[in-house]
This record gives sequence, structure tokens and C-alpha cells, in this order.
Amino acid sequence: MFEAPESPYLVPFDGTFRIDRASTAPLTDGTTHEGKHRRKRREKLNKLQRVLAAGDRHAVLLVFQAMDAAGKDSTIRSVMQGVDPSGCQVFSFKKPSNLELDHDFLWRTTCRLPERGRIGIFNRSQYEEVLVVRVHPEILGYQKLPDPVDAATIWDERLTSIRQQEEHLARNGTVIIKFFLNVSRGEQKRRFLSRLDETDKNWKFEPKDVVERRFWDDYMAAYEAALNATSRPWAPWYAIPADDKPYMRARVADIIIDTMKSIGLRYPEPTAAEREEFSEARIELCKEQQE
Repeated sequence: MFEAPESPYLVPFDGTFRIDRASTAPLTDGTTHEGKHRRKRREKLNKLQRVLAAGDRHAVLLVFQAMDAAGKDSTIRSVMQGVDPSGCQVFSFKKPSNLELDHDFLWRTTCRLPERGRIGIFNRSQYEEVLVVRVHPEILGYQKLPDPVDAATIWDERLTSIRQQEEHLARNGTVIIKFFLNVSRGEQKRRFLSRLDETDKNWKFEPKDVVERRFWDDYMAAYEAALNATSRPWAPWYAIPADDKPYMRARVADIIIDTMKSIGLRYPEPTAAEREEFSEARIELCKEQQE
């Protein structure tokens, strides 16, 4: 089963992650996701996706979670640009529909898992159920749960369900990489003001996002609990500094590339019978050229 490559941003597997010690600013002077570095990463990722599709033995699932304005959308767009669209799928998860509420909390994301040979991307995910819902537990009242709900155990139960599902997926060939884009509260404020000040960014602004800032500490506690409970060698979390977007995108791209390289992707070898068929096809095609 896949195990995560080393990285300074890898969330430990032993529950010792502390969000107040995780940097929101770059830790190194590494290259950014711009210019020639961006092109090289795109070429590498595109080649890896082609081998992934040809081998048809693994799926890759990328999960992005973050506070508002951390850069999830732009990072997905920037990092995945250049990858064959037929081999990649993106889903954004917002307020659950009535149909989704008629199922367990993992159903809507399970329905959208990538098939073998493809890269699936979750912009927000099942983790919303232990982040937003944990910060606003009144939401549980709309989820049609069997009574009674035990507020003292439900979060650990949901985290256990997520962890067990991820282990099951990993055993069956899904490579899971999870990114927490760690933006500071000050940088989030700057980006919100930019959305208000610049006309072409007004559409991005949601007044409710400012309301959610009031719960910053609650969200940080929920993130810390979720990452500690579910960062495992087969489904690692990476806490990526998000105050510098080009740097953040470079680290995300590098981790995806390093991970896909580590799983031993290769083009399938033709069988003896297939090679015989190839030879017959070649003979027939050469005869056509002579006629």
C-alpha cells in the first residue's frame, strides 16, 4: 500500500500536529509556480497522468481544504492546467442537497471518487462534516440523523469513518493526497479587502465569509483535530503555507509529482499473445502500402 513521501509540510501520523506551530509563510526559498518552473511541472504532471491512465491500476484523489480565500480554486486551476481534461475531474462540495441529506455523510463524496486511471479533485470534501458542522453543530438538526445525537462522540465517530474509508480506498489502489492550505487570518483579511476594492473581484466576495471569521479559533481547533485523526501514511495531510500563492502552488505541484512517481507507474507490457497480434497487424498494414 502507498506510503507518503517525506516533506517538511507532512502532518505527522502520531497526533502531534499543532496548528499554531504550522507556518503560513514559506519555510524555504524554493522555486515558485511561475515561468519555466511552472511549465516543467506541468509537463511532468501531464506525463505522469498519461502513464496513470495507460496503466489503469491506480486512481489519484486530491483533497483541498482551507479557510475562505486561501486559494483552493486558483491552486487547482494553476497546478492542473495542462493535464489532459479527459483524465481529470473536479468536484466542489457546498451545502448538501435534499438527496444528499437522505444518505449518510460520506455518500456524496463516495459517488464522485475517481475511477482507476484518473485524477479526482475534491474542492472541499467529506471533511466539511467535521469542520463546518463541528463549528456550527446546529447543522446536525437538518441532517435527519437517528436520535439521539451524542455531541460528545459524533466527531470522533465521523473521523473514524473517514479514516476507515480512506484505508479501504488505499488498499484498493486509490492514492490519496490531502492539502490543508494554511492561510493566516491577516492575509485572509487582506484578500477579502481586495475582493471589495477591485471590481473584477467583487463576484468572489461573500458577506457570510466575514461572519465566519468570528469563529476562526473554533475552525483552527477543528482542523487540528481532523488532521491529527486522519493523517496516515496511506492518506497523508500536508499543511501548506498559503500566504504566498505562487510558493504554495509550487509545493502542491511538487508533492503531487513526487507522490505519483513513488507509486511505480509504468506503461503496461504487451502479453505474448498481444505481441503476436501486433505482428500480424503490422504485416497486414505493410501489405496495404505495397498495393
